[in-house]
Amino acid sequence: MKVFVGITGASGAPYAARLLEALARADCEIALCASRAGIQVVATELYGDAQLSSDETLARLTEPARDAVTIYDERDWRSPAASGSARIDGYVICPCSMGTLGAIASGTMSNLIQRAASVALKEGRKLLLMPRETPLSTIHLEGMLKIRQAGGVILFLAPGFYHGWERVDQLVDFVVGRCLDQLGVENNLVAEWGA
Repeated sequence: MKVFVGITGASGAPYAARLLEALARADCEIALCASRAGIQVVATELYGDAQLSSDETLARLTEPARDAVTIYDERDWRSPAASGSARIDGYVICPCSMGTLGAIASGTMSNLIQRAASVALKEGRKLLLMPRETPLSTIHLEGMLKIRQAGGVILFLAPGFYHGWERVDQLVDFVVGRCLDQLGVENNLVAEWGA
């Protein structure tokens, strides 16, 4: 399975890192694009250094999945993800900023992440947007509704607590497991309810 992963400038870098690891473990081919703001958030949240270079940040982020990941610049309009003719099975934006969500909902495309999401919608492919923002404005909600009506899935970075978790990584796995389920990727990150 080939999956496009976009990382934008919203809080939630631990989810993105775990998603890349899980996709690589499932033998998925990953096309990764991180916005400049996304790279800064990753550098801050995962490595404690907002001044870490883009190259170093992406190298650290992709290290556990390096054999499965191809990195594309957000300005790379020649990337396979920019065209509907590319054989990409699923598209995930994790985390998804409200700016990115709004751009996708309005049909604007100022970077590869937004273009890839637009391609997913026009081609009728699986698109998951994973926002964290709270509280939500009417504008945010209307944008999410437009994306849902166009065929996208809104999967909030909001873990469930009913499994009695003891560690933060278990909460991250809960959300990543739900994402993988939506993509149809076999995983055992979370026990099936009632099993």
